[in-house]
Amino acid sequence: MPIKVVTFGTSLTARGGWQQPLEDALRSCMKQSVSVESVARSGATSDWALTNVQEVVARRPDIVVIEFYANDAALNRFMSIAHSRRNMAEVLGQLRRQLPNTRIIIMAMNPFIGLRGFLRPFIDHYIDAHHKLAEDFGAEFHDNRPAWARLSSDELSAAIPDGAHPKPQMASAIIVPGLVERITAGRCRN
Repeated sequence: MPIKVVTFGTSLTARGGWQQPLEDALRSCMKQSVSVESVARSGATSDWALTNVQEVVARRPDIVVIEFYANDAALNRFMSIAHSRRNMAEVLGQLRRQLPNTRIIIMAMNPFIGLRGFLRPFIDHYIDAHHKLAEDFGAEFHDNRPAWARLSSDELSAAIPDGAHPKPQMASAIIVPGLVERITAGRCRN
């Protein structure tokens, strides 16, 4: 039976370049048909997620992978942690009610460095809030940050030249192995 994954997020998803490698890796590992689709927009916040969650529901995914904390945490967005938490609680609530058998994975993505990091001084608090929501809603939390932390500062600067958006090949190299391991419960460790 085919497996459908929908990735739901910001520019880290919309232009991340890791969906096709994820689809290929899951198909290879699971020996079955897998599709990875995206509902994402550059610059999106959890406000956008709230107005677009029905597009995710309409696709009837088996797995939803979500990331919205990064833009919520940007100082120029003026979104409090409480506002972000409320939005994401509503998104998760809608997904749980309408897709009760869908597996939900909330992700922490890559570090933000330079000016992009400076604009997000409280980002870890937003990540913590989304992590707690994952627990509260019986969802999973997948943290890519430890994999990124294995890079030297020079490697990190080369991988994320604008301070926010990893080069697609690096995003794939960091995100896909861990996410495949989580989705397949470790059956496909590299």
